[in-house]
Amino acid sequence: MDTTLQDPLVGQVLDGRYRVDARIAVGGMATVYQALDTRLDRVLALKVMHPTLAADVSFVERFIREAKSVARLAHPNVVQVFDQGADGSYVYLAMEYVAGCTLRDVLRERGALQPRAALDVLEPVLAALGAAHRAGFVHRDMKPENVLIGDDGRVKVADFGLVRSVDTVTHTTDTVLGTVSYLAPEQIEHGTADPRVDVYACGVLFYEMLTGDRPHYGDSPATVLYKHIHEDVPPPSAVVPGMPYPLDELTASATARNPDVRPYDAVALLALARGTRAALSEEQLDVLPPQAIDDGRLGSEARTSVIPRLLPVDEDAEYAEDAEREVLRTSRFESPPPLPPGRRSARARRRGPLAAVLAVLLALGIGTGVWYINSGQFTKVPAVLSKTQAAAEKKLSSAGLDVGKVTHRYSDTVDRGTVISSSPAPGARIRDNGSVTLVVSDGPETVRIPALSGVTLAKARAQLKRDGLEPGMVTREFSEDVPEGSVISTDPAAGTERHAGAAVALTVSKGSPVEVADVTGADLADARAELEEAGLKVKVAAEQVTSDEYDKGEVAAQTPDGGTEVAAGDTVTLTVSKGPETVEVPDVVGDSVDDAKQALTDAGFQVKEDRGLLGLFGDTVKSQSVAGGESAAKGSTITIKIR
Repeated sequence: MDTTLQDPLVGQVLDGRYRVDARIAVGGMATVYQALDTRLDRVLALKVMHPTLAADVSFVERFIREAKSVARLAHPNVVQVFDQGADGSYVYLAMEYVAGCTLRDVLRERGALQPRAALDVLEPVLAALGAAHRAGFVHRDMKPENVLIGDDGRVKVADFGLVRSVDTVTHTTDTVLGTVSYLAPEQIEHGTADPRVDVYACGVLFYEMLTGDRPHYGDSPATVLYKHIHEDVPPPSAVVPGMPYPLDELTASATARNPDVRPYDAVALLALARGTRAALSEEQLDVLPPQAIDDGRLGSEARTSVIPRLLPVDEDAEYAEDAEREVLRTSRFESPPPLPPGRRSARARRRGPLAAVLAVLLALGIGTGVWYINSGQFTKVPAVLSKTQAAAEKKLSSAGLDVGKVTHRYSDTVDRGTVISSSPAPGARIRDNGSVTLVVSDGPETVRIPALSGVTLAKARAQLKRDGLEPGMVTREFSEDVPEGSVISTDPAAGTERHAGAAVALTVSKGSPVEVADVTGADLADARAELEEAGLKVKVAAEQVTSDEYDKGEVAAQTPDGGTEVAAGDTVTLTVSKGPETVEVPDVVGDSVDDAKQALTDAGFQVKEDRGLLGLFGDTVKSQSVAGGESAAKGSTITIKIR
């Protein structure tokens, strides 16, 4: 059933100009319609705020103010805002209409994408966000639903209606703006948003494109939010075996939980993305996603890129020269300015027939190389990728081609002894009897863990890096044999082979253990001397403690405790007693026995009676063992003599 028939806006004309034709989508803030601008006769998207929000005057004012700001953000990868207005209770934005689908639709239908396709989506998204960031805006709600893919292959970022100025700190209370799966840790913890939250969201989005799934799941939104704060986004290669390491690095950089570690804005991340693409071979860019392998979709059918590269990208451009020009350069969808009829250049007129022929050949799926083969001077380089070196050489020889230089390269994705790439590439034109160079895989690059026992930690770390490994976690243990600060062992053990770049954990010696003497109850000077003679340092706590057990000046406590094993040079902290707590003794001479005992007991003392022979029947205190007004230890005994 067409739900648009029940929508009261469908069929109406807003502001006497925009005819609402169909409902496209419903979101948390607004409903989006396909509409016709009757004044300019063009199809556009009309975003109409929900009536409940439209009743909030301050919200509407902010919505309009931000819409006007975003309308100034002219970029080929940003959905443009044409107009804003209100018609009765309807507050709307008139925006560019993009015929096509969202990235969410693509992921839902296809699952994971090949790295080439994922980068083809990510780069124009970053170009759009880069323009926004350099103009002073943060999107704050990047997710696949807000990435539109047009029928013509163009990528555009939508829903800039929630942007904030870069220098604005946003705090949320009852609700968290944005979708929980893409929120940066600082958005969740502090409610703050700067360009790095968009960088984080794009990193999560990129992970989802490479793996077909989001990195964090939970039984509730709160669980997902907790994982964003406390768990790193896993590397895509953990889900997709054979995923090239540079893609893991790009994902980790964008999704670093510490915002200071991330690229500072989308332009910086775009530069990393383009560098990552340049570092990957054609085979690595076309790593099959899991579902393609499961479904048996191999070869050319699996090498489908969602977004065609319509225009070449200057891979060596320096984005630091001019931010706005850079983000425009990074968009591969900028169209050349149209020329009026009859004004085509001579070059365009000359290439017209050839271009038409090539277009027909390409439409039929025929490579341009085929068109030239019949000349008799050229042939095609045969397909030799993933073949053994011997088989590749035989195939080249059968095609009348010579085998040129053969080089070797490590590869995590291509089996040892098989061809990684050729130059010229398979299918390329080459003169008869031409020479083809081959790059053959040596398999995964492995490094033998060096023997580092007895080597200082600094030198061990340097050695690991020289060998192509990464120093990992350091733990410290006592050792009678290995000097303090030197390596006891490694994990993996010495001699073990590991992939280049693998982390090696190090166990480092704390030296021979020293048993801490128990110096509680000793005079401070004596305790210090004993500990220092054992090679330990002594620190005296600033605060002294009262103690019924230890006299003033004696050690009442120590950290670590006596009997604990520590390294030579470690510090033992001593806490000194200031003796028991003292209180003033009340004067009870002349008081009755009962009153005297009550006064002394209330003051915290024990009471002892001394009656003698003359005081057996007396009831008056003649004297007391500690005179009234003097201090005595709380809980001590005061003797009263009775007459």
